[in-house]
Amino acid sequence: MCGITGWIDWTRDLTQDSNSLERMTETLSLRGPDASGTWISAHCALGHRRLSVIDPENGAQPMIRHSEDDTYVVVYNGELYNALELRKELESRGRSFSTTCDTEVLLIAFIEWGKACVERFNGIFAFAIWDVTEQELFLARDRLGVKPLFFSTAEGLFLFGSEPKAILAHPAVKAEVGAEGLAEVFILGPARTPGQGVYKQITELLPGHCMTVTREGLRKTKYWSLESHPHDEDVAATAEHVRELLKDTTERQLVSDVPVCTLLSGGLDSSALTTLAVRYYEQTGQGNVHTYSVDYQDNDKHFQAHAFQPNSDAPWIERMTTHLGTIHHPIQFDTPELVAALRDATLARDLPGMADVDASLLLFCREIKKGATVAISGEAADEIFGGYPWFHREEALNASTFPWSLASAMRADLLAPDVADWIKPLDYIGDRYSQAIAEVPHLDGESEQVRRMRQMSYLNITRFMPTLLDRKDRMSMAAGLEVRVPFCDHRLVQYVWNIPWEIKTSGDREKGILRKALKGVLPDDVLTRKKSPYPKTHNPNYLAAVKGLLLDVLNDPSSPILPLINAAKVREIADSATASSNIPWFGQLMSGPQLFAYLYQVNLWLKEYGVSIK
Repeated sequence: MCGITGWIDWTRDLTQDSNSLERMTETLSLRGPDASGTWISAHCALGHRRLSVIDPENGAQPMIRHSEDDTYVVVYNGELYNALELRKELESRGRSFSTTCDTEVLLIAFIEWGKACVERFNGIFAFAIWDVTEQELFLARDRLGVKPLFFSTAEGLFLFGSEPKAILAHPAVKAEVGAEGLAEVFILGPARTPGQGVYKQITELLPGHCMTVTREGLRKTKYWSLESHPHDEDVAATAEHVRELLKDTTERQLVSDVPVCTLLSGGLDSSALTTLAVRYYEQTGQGNVHTYSVDYQDNDKHFQAHAFQPNSDAPWIERMTTHLGTIHHPIQFDTPELVAALRDATLARDLPGMADVDASLLLFCREIKKGATVAISGEAADEIFGGYPWFHREEALNASTFPWSLASAMRADLLAPDVADWIKPLDYIGDRYSQAIAEVPHLDGESEQVRRMRQMSYLNITRFMPTLLDRKDRMSMAAGLEVRVPFCDHRLVQYVWNIPWEIKTSGDREKGILRKALKGVLPDDVLTRKKSPYPKTHNPNYLAAVKGLLLDVLNDPSSPILPLINAAKVREIADSATASSNIPWFGQLMSGPQLFAYLYQVNLWLKEYGVSIK
């Protein structure tokens, strides 16, 4: 994976401003620690930081190719998992290649098929291609938005980058946040509305969209979205179809010229991917698979089961590593490390995030990077197969809001009254929820129950899943680690989208059809294990530490968060028993300690980025 950036300016000669391009590119150095490259012309400047995965010797970017009388330049972040098939087809059409990397495949595909090339890609990607003759920039993002892409049209310029920090490095863009941005942070965060860059001058290119920039302006096009169709296969055929799709996408994503490992929690999703990886390595003679797991100091002493985290991972990880014979690397962190990493996690996101859930993943990825460059992760299975508790709990199903944001009223009460009057937080989240529901592609004649479950699936795939994909991308790339997510294969997501709820929950279990698909792949006890999310620390020292950090913020009159919040209300919560509650205020994992850590991150973000509220 890599980091990309660049800009267009039709009014002046950009070759006189190479310093800005270098600064923008350098902000992405953690995403691409292996190499740096820039290309600059009169009106287009492109920058790239590289993490070498395929053809390390020959895949340097920006990559330039000539065809007839035209010249094309690409910067690309991602992986094409069907690169070999595309290459063979392009060769049959007379195209030649000088490398084995997928960057060249992507660029030649664009030269051959034009903007329609994106419809042929199976992978995760964000890229920009400059057509020198046509003086046109084409940008695209993968269907599920696994790879990020932000842009700005500040002061007549067009700028883009893998992360907001690259755009903010340009002198024309300021770190300004208005009412919408504050609402995103305080009532939706750490989730984000698709397309919202939070900063006033920054926008996100939506998943499944491409964009063309010319002298005439900017034009965006949707090339993919979920489509609803009747499902005509029975349970057995559906399970077989799911199994084959998952096997195919996992094996495609194991292709690499550098070491690949898996993240293993002992749960259904990670155990399935690890098993498929072990089988593939056995078939291809690649030796043992390395697996990694994360836990926290003294979690065995402090863990208490509850509805959102019913069991501990450790015994199940040992069960799977023994069963598969993997080379396992257990990683463990203590409270001081988690607290210290809150700052780096905020800088990696360019926004406040998921507190210790982000910080621990960043630390985890740094440890994995010592032994591997590519990792396979089970992200997205719960969103597409309906595994979260809120798919099955009446209070969430009946709520007229995002099911991971049931504490919106409490969050709104934490705002300063004048800020609440300005951003109208409950109206804002209500509007965003209505907007999401209006997008759902229903089928004629669906019952109310079927409509609701389709809505829940849509909300999870298009609103909650991006939060976790953002987290996985930013934290892994901040460690120079590429993480691949087989459950995000668009073919699998589209197929499962249309599986009726009664088949998805076969056997009266969450993710029942996935369990049936994995029968004979996983041991029966692992196959029936109740879902438990990414582990978080249960050590009371963490609560004490983040409460102390937040109180320091509240006690410092120069803290930039103070004019935005009801400090007395926050103190009241900190002093109450609810501080250690297991009732999440966001998602499954963010309860009392994470609320304090999040507000601490908000203050840190405002301060570090010099954010202006306008």
